[in-house]
Amino acid sequence: MLNKDAKLSEKIFADAVEQAPTRDGFGHGSVEAGKVDNNVIVLCADLSESTRAEWFEKEFPERFIEVGIAEQNMAALAAGFSLAGKVPFITSYAAFNPGRNYEQIRTTIALNESNVKICGMHAGVSVGPDGATHQMLEDIGLMRMLPNMVVVVPGDAEEARKAVVAAATYKGPVYLRFGRSTTPTFTTRETPFSIGKSLLLWKTDKPQVALLSTGSLSHQALLAARALQSENIESTVLHIPTIKPLDEDAILEVATRARAVVTIEEHQAAGGFGSAIAELLAEKQPTRMYRVGVRDQFGQSGSPEELIAHYGLDAIAIVDAARALIKK
Repeated sequence: MLNKDAKLSEKIFADAVEQAPTRDGFGHGSVEAGKVDNNVIVLCADLSESTRAEWFEKEFPERFIEVGIAEQNMAALAAGFSLAGKVPFITSYAAFNPGRNYEQIRTTIALNESNVKICGMHAGVSVGPDGATHQMLEDIGLMRMLPNMVVVVPGDAEEARKAVVAAATYKGPVYLRFGRSTTPTFTTRETPFSIGKSLLLWKTDKPQVALLSTGSLSHQALLAARALQSENIESTVLHIPTIKPLDEDAILEVATRARAVVTIEEHQAAGGFGSAIAELLAEKQPTRMYRVGVRDQFGQSGSPEELIAHYGLDAIAIVDAARALIKK
């Protein structure tokens, strides 16, 4: 059965569920955070429209800084601004931020625990026609390996808004990952969000498999759970927007109750969210599992829906993985 949040339950499987890109959540959240704290500033590397940084620029032009195509400088500038008491958000495509400026993020931000919020937009294969060069599939792995770095992958535009507001008040470096394509909004304004906490979206009394998901693919996990239910396979769906630090207690609880675990992410299967879960379970609760993710490939041009299906990231692939695990 679904959890007790009836309003949330209605949204999950609505025939015409609201859709929006998670990058919109950054635009709304940055403006909201800027109204609360005058120290919040936004830096952009020549992509203000695509990143939704222009929404902050229109509201607070004196606190918006366009650095041009200079992502390395943007990271270093932000570290300096943080030393002066500002709360900088740096924005660009994830392929460039952290893809192009990783060394500056590592040295000037993570090493020094600078209070900088790194926003990687257009992540994953769902960027669509932009193709492999812009479909960043390695950023979660890069960022979660950095000491002092928090890593957040919101599930929908509403959760993205909350994540940005929460990041503005968190003291220390945070990486926030956003998507370009429209995806279902399956949470509400009342749905709780805290950095480091997960959200139980679907639960059954005796789950055979636990579906652990992050980002917008959590909606695919919910569709998979409904499909599994029609086959009399009970499951749990735990949405985990914070990949570092993990909500270890919640993860271990669902892993203990289920016979197997499937992790779901729009990222390389190696080194990302699924790897983080595997590391935790290997040390504290050895569990049979499978990682749904991109398997050692670059992306390619196509529609977001085509690519999600092609790389085995949709509900059909999740159901297949769950079936295979519980038959072992």
